[in-house]
Amino acid sequence: MTTAVMTYDSLVSDITTYVDRNDAPFVNQIPRFIMLAENRIASEIRGLGFIKVVTGNMSISNPVVTKPARWRETISFNFGTGALNNLRVFLKLRTYEYCRTYWPDSSLTGTPKFYADYNYDNYLIVPTPSVAYPFELVYHERPLPLSDTNQTNWTTEYAPQLLLYATLLEAVPFLKNYEIQPMWQAMFDRASAAISKEDMANITDKTGRVQA
Repeated sequence: MTTAVMTYDSLVSDITTYVDRNDAPFVNQIPRFIMLAENRIASEIRGLGFIKVVTGNMSISNPVVTKPARWRETISFNFGTGALNNLRVFLKLRTYEYCRTYWPDSSLTGTPKFYADYNYDNYLIVPTPSVAYPFELVYHERPLPLSDTNQTNWTTEYAPQLLLYATLLEAVPFLKNYEIQPMWQAMFDRASAAISKEDMANITDKTGRVQA
């Protein structure tokens, strides 16, 4: 027995079936609907499947650290120190203005204490690192976008219903069929709630207490 698996191609096919449209003007817009749906999910959903961890090293005398590709939100930022760099120190999030005020001369170095969003692509670390500290960054990521050449990702494997209804919702303005929108919205909300429930189950013990 073959297990049904969502792929980019099968999602495109499903969309034409659900809305009963396979004309060229509509089909040509489906990649855009999928892109918008993936952005919607990345903005609204905070599940374990979207959490990633990267490691690297700070640069001596450089207060800027580049964010990972497809970064959406930072969860935690720590670095190693001590003789073997195995003592973890968590940086505290502050505003850009706070960091610049706390450490106005970036040419001076020290042990980092704070970080800020420098812009969408970079962090600002203060004090400016005096050592190439190894760091660990935990963050929410938008999965690698689907396309003809990238047929699957975490969402197609673990939350296909979420992606399907998000894509149908993004197609509504093109279809101008707003009567069907509440049903698709309800199905999207139900799929979103299911993912949130699974995440809570993963961080809560059998007695209902959140794990420390």
